[in-house]
Amino acid sequence: MATYFTADMHFGHSAIIGFCNRPFNDVEEMNRTLIHNWNSRVNNGDHVYIVGDVFYGGRDAAGLDEAISIVKKLKGVLHLVAGNHDLPYLKNAEYHYLFADVDQLRYLKHDGDHIFLCHYPMAEWSGYYRGSWHIYGHIHNAVESAAYQYMKTQEKALNAATDICQYMPVTFQELKQFNEIFKAD
Repeated sequence: MATYFTADMHFGHSAIIGFCNRPFNDVEEMNRTLIHNWNSRVNNGDHVYIVGDVFYGGRDAAGLDEAISIVKKLKGVLHLVAGNHDLPYLKNAEYHYLFADVDQLRYLKHDGDHIFLCHYPMAEWSGYYRGSWHIYGHIHNAVESAAYQYMKTQEKALNAATDICQYMPVTFQELKQFNEIFKAD
């Protein structure tokens, strides 16, 4: 059983392709690739911590049906730390219960490391002065943002955005490696 982390997939969001310079021709290709990448590494018994923004699309019945359909295709035990775009979908019980649990903040111990999960990057987090890690999302790959400029100075702060992690859930060790590259930009 493995543990993975990811954030900011934005399934269903065609504009995110341009916003984040994603290498997809359209939203269908993006959704298909993200699902394929996910399921090529994650097994059904693995745990995936999603640090917000699973879906961003229509909030009508068709959009909700699409969100449900996509999440049902993802392997693993899904733990959601809700982001700003998740909240409207979580009002639907069928969507909500596709996740093993849903939190606004999450603290966990993984292989001896203490990890604080929140969709938003934080200047200080629970356990900050005792060496805990902070895994966040929200800023995607926006290196021009003020949040990026501050967070890159924080050794134990890790951005889990799919945009910097080859569009797939990653292990904690891989997350550290991808953040070394991201923070060096």
